[in-house]
Amino acid sequence: MPPAALVAAPSDWRIGGSPLRGIDRDWWVQFGDPALDELVERALAQNVDLMAAGAKISEARAQFRLSESHGQPSAGLSIGGGPTRTISAFGEGVDQTQSSAQLSVSYEVDLFGRLSAATDASRQTLIATEFERDATRVALISTVVTGYVGLRSLDMQLQTTIDTVNSRAAELTVLRRRSAAGYSSQLDLLQAEAVFEAAARLVPATRLAITKQESALSVLVGDAPGAIARGADLEGLGPLEIPHMLPAAVLRQRPDIAEAEAHIVAADRNLDSARAAFMPRIQLSANAGGVASTALPSPVSLFSIGSSILAPLFQGGALRASADAAAARRDQAAFAYRKTALTAFQEVEDALAGVVRNGEERETATRQVASLRAALDLARRRYRAGYSSYLDQLDAERSLLEAQLQLIDLHRKRLASVVALYQSLGGGWQRSDRYPQS
Repeated sequence: MPPAALVAAPSDWRIGGSPLRGIDRDWWVQFGDPALDELVERALAQNVDLMAAGAKISEARAQFRLSESHGQPSAGLSIGGGPTRTISAFGEGVDQTQSSAQLSVSYEVDLFGRLSAATDASRQTLIATEFERDATRVALISTVVTGYVGLRSLDMQLQTTIDTVNSRAAELTVLRRRSAAGYSSQLDLLQAEAVFEAAARLVPATRLAITKQESALSVLVGDAPGAIARGADLEGLGPLEIPHMLPAAVLRQRPDIAEAEAHIVAADRNLDSARAAFMPRIQLSANAGGVASTALPSPVSLFSIGSSILAPLFQGGALRASADAAAARRDQAAFAYRKTALTAFQEVEDALAGVVRNGEERETATRQVASLRAALDLARRRYRAGYSSYLDQLDAERSLLEAQLQLIDLHRKRLASVVALYQSLGGGWQRSDRYPQS
């Protein structure tokens, strides 16, 4: 492996988490939402990408069996015969019937390990494909959970917007009466109508976003776009325990890293096979059969046993080029492993930072919403008492709705960061689940 492809895991993360022994494979049940549990189960059973990954494993398994067969003896049977007419030395036609049968067996002695190395490479490719499916499963679960959290966030934003629109509609009715009676100006009425319509415009936009989110989730679970059943609301989801795992452990807990490792081993064994192609090939063969003809008094038995050695002398540099290409592919696999490992470290760091920083921002936003509610209440009382203009109340209403929607989105972001953290730490995957001996 090239020295530049080696990976040194950091000693710890920049932002730590609370200690946790490990991650359960069904970690999402901590949300306590049966609708989410059912959605994940459907995705694991019907997702198209996951089923395609399963078909890819079947292909790799067949390729492995094909590679194994190259190291086994091969046998063939040929049978022929039929009537023939020949010309004798006297110019007369001679009719005869002839038949033959022959069994051929051949075997290549894998003295230099060319075939076994190729078989090992196919086995490692199969293992890598299985790890790839595991990585697809981990990513699928995370995507479904994140999508469901996003859907419940949109539901909460829609309800908040509708409540605001209803409240402003009631206030607008009162203001129209006051304006008709001369107690409020036409400017106050027009400004109130504009603020009302601005909030009302958010309702269809949010409903459109909900429809798109439901369609995306439906496709994820392998269904045609349609409605998604809901369970707990956004505030009722969780809380999920924040896991912590040392960076070195991440290298053993992620299926995509295990996949990259298997690709390195496969490429290395392919390189061994390419180098073994420089050596002679030893072939053993045996043939046995018989010939029967009306021209013969009795059938004749035939057999032969032999061996051959085929040594490559000159092939225009093809063998050297093949070995160099295999070495380059091995280096590519090594660098791909390094990139996968570094990306894994980055994803964990980003998720940890998202959990902490989004949580801090959410706490600040919660205090902001409380202050804006108090400010709106004060603006309403001052307007009714004649101490301030209606514009102060409208500004407070706009600011409160904006802050409420931001607070909901921050809650979604923090939950999504926790989900991303579980995914980046392997989603409860264990290498021993598939290969206990490793």
